[in-house]
Amino acid sequence: MILVTGGTGMVGAHLLLQLTQNGQKVRATHRKDSNLKRVEEIFAYFTPEASQLFKTIEWVVADITDLPAMEIAFQGVTQVFHCAAYISFRTHDYQKLKSINNNGTANVVNLCLSHKVDYLCYVSSIATLGTPIDGATANEDSHWNPEENNNVYAISKYGAEMHVWRATQEGLKAVIVNPGVILGEGNWNSGSGRIFKKASKGMKHYTSGGSGFVDVKDVVSSMLALTEKQITNQRYILVGHNATYRELLQLLMKGFSLPEPKKSVSKRTLTWLSYLDGFVSFLLGKHRRLTKESVASLTTVSTFSSEKIKQQLGMKFTPLEETISRVAKNYSSSS
Repeated sequence: MILVTGGTGMVGAHLLLQLTQNGQKVRATHRKDSNLKRVEEIFAYFTPEASQLFKTIEWVVADITDLPAMEIAFQGVTQVFHCAAYISFRTHDYQKLKSINNNGTANVVNLCLSHKVDYLCYVSSIATLGTPIDGATANEDSHWNPEENNNVYAISKYGAEMHVWRATQEGLKAVIVNPGVILGEGNWNSGSGRIFKKASKGMKHYTSGGSGFVDVKDVVSSMLALTEKQITNQRYILVGHNATYRELLQLLMKGFSLPEPKKSVSKRTLTWLSYLDGFVSFLLGKHRRLTKESVASLTTVSTFSSEKIKQQLGMKFTPLEETISRVAKNYSSSS
C-alpha cells in the first residue's frame, strides 16, 4: 500500500493520478474540510477515466498533526509520499507553519520508522537551500545559512528536512526533492494557481526578480523515478527553467493571448508600498499583503541547477512555455 499525504494539494493530486493510472494500490490523507472533488477535476484535465481512477483511491481523514488519525492511515503502508504542507510567508503564521510543516513531518517520519515503511519521498522546497555567494547558481551543496534573513516558510521546511535526515540515521530509506515554484493545474485560488487566475485578467507591471520554475508533472515523474530506484539519503533540486518574473509574465500573457506587461516596478516603490501596507494593516487589523520578505523575493534573481537529477536519472524537464500554455488552456476551460 502506498500512502500519499496531502492528497488534495497540487502535487498530491497529480501524483495520485499517475499512481492510479499505473494500477497502484493507493491511500491518501486529507483534512476534514478539504475538497475531494477538486482532485477528480484535476484528473479530468488529463483522462476521460477520471471518475473510475478517483474511485480506486482509499481516502482517510487525517491531519498530519493528528497522530492517532495518522496511525490509522499508516496501517499496512510500505511506501510514503509526504506532500502535505502549509504555505505562507507571513510572520504571524509561523506557529501554524511550525505545527504543520515541522511537527507534522516529525509525525510522518516517526510513523514510517515504527511501521517499518520501506521508503519515504519528502517534498520540500528550494526555500531550504542556502544562497550562494555572489549570486551563483544554487545546487544541492548550497547549505542552509541560519544567519540569513530566512522567511518563516523556509524555516519550517528546513526544520522538516532535519526530521527526515534524522530518520535516515535511524534506518529509514528516504529521499528529499526540492522543487522550485511549481506550476500546474490545481486550486486556482491558492499557491501558483493564483498566478494563472490573476494573469488571465491581464497584467501591466512586472518586478525585477526571478526564480526557478518546474512543471508539476515533472515533479511527480522525478518522485516516482527516485522511488523506483530506491535512492536513499539524497536531495534533488527540481527546477526545469530559471526565469525572471518579466519572462514568466510574458509567457503567461502569451498563454492567455493578452498584451505582455510593459511597466517595471522598482524596489524603492515596492518598499514604499510595503510600509503603506503595514500601516493600513495595523489600522484595519488585517493581514499584510506586501511584507519586507516579499519585497526582497520580488526583486531578487535566484537561479538553481537540476544537473544532479539530469545526470543521475536522465531527467528531462518540460519547457516553461509548454507548461504555461497547457495550464492556461486548462484554466480557461474551467472558468
